Amino acid sequence: MNIMILAAHPDDAEFSMGGTIATHTLNGDNVYLVNLTNGEPTPHGSVETRLKEAEEADRILNIKERIIMDFPNRFLEDTIENRKKVAAHIRKYRPDVLLVQYHVDQHPDHISASYLGTAARFYAKLTKSDIPGEPHYPRKILYFYTSHFRLNITPSFILPVSEEAFKIKMEAGNAYQSQLKNQKRIKLADRLEWSGRYYGALVNSPYGEPFYTPEAVGINSLHNIV
Repeated sequence: MNIMILAAHPDDAEFSMGGTIATHTLNGDNVYLVNLTNGEPTPHGSVETRLKEAEEADRILNIKERIIMDFPNRFLEDTIENRKKVAAHIRKYRPDVLLVQYHVDQHPDHISASYLGTAARFYAKLTKSDIPGEPHYPRKILYFYTSHFRLNITPSFILPVSEEAFKIKMEAGNAYQSQLKNQKRIKLADRLEWSGRYYGALVNSPYGEPFYTPEAVGINSLHNIV
């Protein structure tokens, strides 16, 4: 299975759905991660530092390939030209499933990434277009939560995450030391642990990660219900 994740910044997907990434790479699936920006500037990071951190996270999660696009951090926009550029990557890697950020968020880049990724999926299937590559339409688009708001969400479904996969997620997240400095009040690692345990408990799993889709989700049989 080919899976593509679109995220505004390096670390967005790892902190939000790293357990899902690990679950699929442990299963032998190909995971491609497209960061729309390099994430800089940030208070304690640099372009070089974030790149090294992302490379370490890729190694831990066994990411097939990461693409870091050159859209500007803090000023990401959902434009026609940007849709075409993202659609070209969708055509090149031809994912079965596309995952993008949920649009209800405080961070403007996350909001733009959501709308940009959603539109790029549609643009990727267009014929008679100047977008490079052959048309491709991922059969499903799913949304993961990277909100700066503390949302009380009701997800469309929860993906169970094993102890092993969650440990890999935490190791990958720990690679981003530049983003973990000077944490105030509750540490991110604690919040990820509590959240993972909560969503896991809802589906009788050690951990879990929530997702949203505006479409109905089908199952192959009642045996698939957890």
